[in-house]
Amino acid sequence: MSRTRSRAPSRATLEQRIGEFGTSRAPKLIWICLVVAGVAALVCATIPVGPDWLRLVGSVAIATSYTWALAARTGGRPLVFGGLAAVCSLVAIITDQDILLASAAVGTATLAAVLGVVATVPAAGFWTAARECVIAVACAGVGAMAAVGFEPVIEEEAFEFVGLGLAFVAAILLAFRLGAGLHGLGRRGLVVVAIGGVLLAASVTYAELLRQYGSDGLVDELRSWVGWSRDTFGAFPRPIASVLGVPALAYGCHMRARRRQGWWVCAFGVAATAPAATALANPAITVTEALLSVGYGLVIGLVVGWVVIRLDLALTGTRGARSRGAERAAAVRPEPGRFSPLL
Repeated sequence: MSRTRSRAPSRATLEQRIGEFGTSRAPKLIWICLVVAGVAALVCATIPVGPDWLRLVGSVAIATSYTWALAARTGGRPLVFGGLAAVCSLVAIITDQDILLASAAVGTATLAAVLGVVATVPAAGFWTAARECVIAVACAGVGAMAAVGFEPVIEEEAFEFVGLGLAFVAAILLAFRLGAGLHGLGRRGLVVVAIGGVLLAASVTYAELLRQYGSDGLVDELRSWVGWSRDTFGAFPRPIASVLGVPALAYGCHMRARRRQGWWVCAFGVAATAPAATALANPAITVTEALLSVGYGLVIGLVVGWVVIRLDLALTGTRGARSRGAERAAAVRPEPGRFSPLL
């Protein structure tokens, strides 16, 4: 009598279980606990309450959990990259080298900016898009606390430009994969991306030229506006986030509910999340002023985003309140959930 061996059912590897945010509770709970513990440690260090090493523990926890989440969201290896982020953070802290601490800080800020964008979901209506913008900026804000928790020795302008540049490159590469490549852009998508690229390049170039070669009268006038805003409202909003970042993220989430090319527009959302992730880099600005600056930029950007969405619907959609409701109800393009891999 021949015996047949029964093959045991294959089990998912540890890497697969950790990456399956949407189908397994354990990895999701572990990740949430790690983020909550990291945020609690950073808040205690900011108040300040407790020992000084809490800020380092919080920074390592956020850097590790954000890397884990970004790898899981983009179809990578969360265990490998999360562990690598933890090791690199610990090496920077133990060696106490300025260049390593600065690298850990800018890497954490970049991860937070990109994760804030890819953690969003499609939005059929404006208020859902506004919710996604708030989630993205809040995610980046936690990264800002983690970045300064490393106490890096940096130049404020260089830190902001490097963080924005790295985040934008990473977002474009992800948009290329998520948005079906360049052929998935279409004519309207190409126009929108071109406008966003011009606005981003013009904003960065103008700010740099103004700082380097601007006349004293013009610089003093702009500083007087900034000073008036700080005295009156407590802070001055970031122009690049108000004009480009938040509107692009709101409109991109709105477009993703209808067309895949919305990811290309969302890539410019790092113009909002990157400044939020580097908002605490300037020691001359208090935490309250940084929060107000990000909040004002978010509100102004949502107003601009609402105008852009309404213009898009007016030019390309159907007219009338009932027709707009039908169009919104039909915006059901499938996309994985917030805690599920996109790739």
